[in-house]
Amino acid sequence: MTSTEPEAPAPDPENESPAPTPGESRQDRARRHARLTRLYAGAFGFVAVLTILVILITKNTGAVKLDWAVGSTRASLVWIILAAAVLGWLLGVVTAVVFHHRTRRR
Repeated sequence: MTSTEPEAPAPDPENESPAPTPGESRQDRARRHARLTRLYAGAFGFVAVLTILVILITKNTGAVKLDWAVGSTRASLVWIILAAAVLGWLLGVVTAVVFHHRTRRR
């Protein structure tokens, strides 16, 4: 006859905790644990930044008046912040490239 108890699922090797392997040195084990810690910290940091970004976007959806040298426009504050961030990043990259080319040894 067959048993009525459910069969236990096979253990998934990728979801198991990192157990020391035979012949693994302390240094190798420490490196493995440090790598896992960095992976988890990076994932947590990514989720935290994404959460903050979503909160900022939802709180800054109102339209604001943007005055230019000639005329003015209305735009959503989110787009203004995003454009300023991208422009600042691009200017930082260009500045770094220019300084690198001017100060490199020949």
